[in-house]
Amino acid sequence: QLQLVESGGGLVQPGGSLRLSCAASGFTLDHYAIGWFRQAPGKEREGVSCINSSGGSTNYADSVEGRFTISRDNAKNTVYLQMNSLKAEDTAVYYCAARMDPYSAHCTILPHYDYWGQGTQVTVSS
Repeated sequence: QLQLVESGGGLVQPGGSLRLSCAASGFTLDHYAIGWFRQAPGKEREGVSCINSSGGSTNYADSVEGRFTISRDNAKNTVYLQMNSLKAEDTAVYYCAARMDPYSAHCTILPHYDYWGQGTQVTVSS
């Protein structure tokens, strides 16, 4: 059974940091592009960041550029989202998603992904 599991969410003060993890089970992530998305209450889901299968290409939403960093460790079958300088507006449920894409040199933060995790809550508040 293909499954993605997010972890690392929690409550953090403005200006703080969190690192989210996205672990795969039932398949290996080597040939998959991975995206991170978030959805705040009353808002539509938005793309946050993505990384292609090789890890050589990343993409970020303007709202997180320079504060968030996506990375992957295929040996651990895990993708990470390092979030620094967090703001109240970063509060949301964060989801990771995977799409089979072994050859592309790029990735997308549009929701064109095949497998989705259940999400992890991130709350930024003092």
